[in-house]
Amino acid sequence: MRTERKLTRLDRVFARLDREPERPTHIDVPRMSRHRVVLLTATLAFYVAIVWSVIITSWLVRLDWQVMFFRPYQQWPEIHAFLDYYVVLGQRGPTAVMVAAWLGWRSWRQHTLRPLLALGVSLLLLNITVGAAKIGMGRLGPHYATTIGSNEMWLGGDIFPSGHTANAVVTWGILAYLASTPRARRWLSAVSAVISLGVGLTTVYIGTHWLSDVVLGWAAGLLILLALPWFEPLITRVEARILALRDAWSSRREGTASAPVLEPARAGGPPSATNPVGVPAMRSPRETSADEEPAAHEPVSGPCTPRAAVHLVPAPHTPRSERTPAAPIGSRRPPQSDRVTRGTTPARPLTGG
Repeated sequence: MRTERKLTRLDRVFARLDREPERPTHIDVPRMSRHRVVLLTATLAFYVAIVWSVIITSWLVRLDWQVMFFRPYQQWPEIHAFLDYYVVLGQRGPTAVMVAAWLGWRSWRQHTLRPLLALGVSLLLLNITVGAAKIGMGRLGPHYATTIGSNEMWLGGDIFPSGHTANAVVTWGILAYLASTPRARRWLSAVSAVISLGVGLTTVYIGTHWLSDVVLGWAAGLLILLALPWFEPLITRVEARILALRDAWSSRREGTASAPVLEPARAGGPPSATNPVGVPAMRSPRETSADEEPAAHEPVSGPCTPRAAVHLVPAPHTPRSERTPAAPIGSRRPPQSDRVTRGTTPARPLTGG
């Protein structure tokens, strides 16, 4: 009795993916709704409030110094080795490669470039906004602080806001932004929030950022994700442009491969279908010598008249025994006077009487 193989969970996943050879139609593109506009406005106000609190050296700056003097890496040294690896989830290079690999596979399966283009736009916005804020405010980190209790602003630093935290919010939050179902969006939003929260607190534990840097990094990354629907028309136009260039390049390659090969025209010949302008064609050395130096048996003067075609009349078939031999019968060797036939004794000359 033959039994069927029981499908594993991985087999069911690949079977489901094989049923989606084309771009899914149920994927909804996020729009700039009223709810999203309210969240964006509230996050922007929170961002400005954090910056203002640090500038005026409020209670938030005092909290930064208290956490720095607490030195968490000395309080819990047993988790230091693990957090050194965990903080990599907020570095731009490794996280961008991992997320781009996943989104590239999704782009190939769904026949769309939107996931990769959305990631590229979000990272570009992250570099511009966070980089400009870092350079503009120039805050020094805890390891380079000069005056106890000061905000350490405009002293040539580049840690405000936290780039690790903002990068974790954007790179892992883009997975939730591009989710195809509401349930997947909720789960991915929770996962990205946990990862970005852990990365931010890890930088405070190690001592590379103030606590206010991390809070501002969360706000900076969330602003980019909330404002991303405004760039969806740009993403659509760029995708259409790239696909049009791909189709044009493919058609150009197919046209080049199927183009007919034109025969070279004779030198000085009249215009024809193969030689529209009568351009002299290149000739081989044999043709050149035959044209420039005529043979001795051909007359030099006078035009060459074409020979008439000779039509051969078919002859009746005759057997081989009745055909006339092409060569004479007998030996083909020329006669030799001094050659002696084998088997005969040569005559001796007679001498004397």
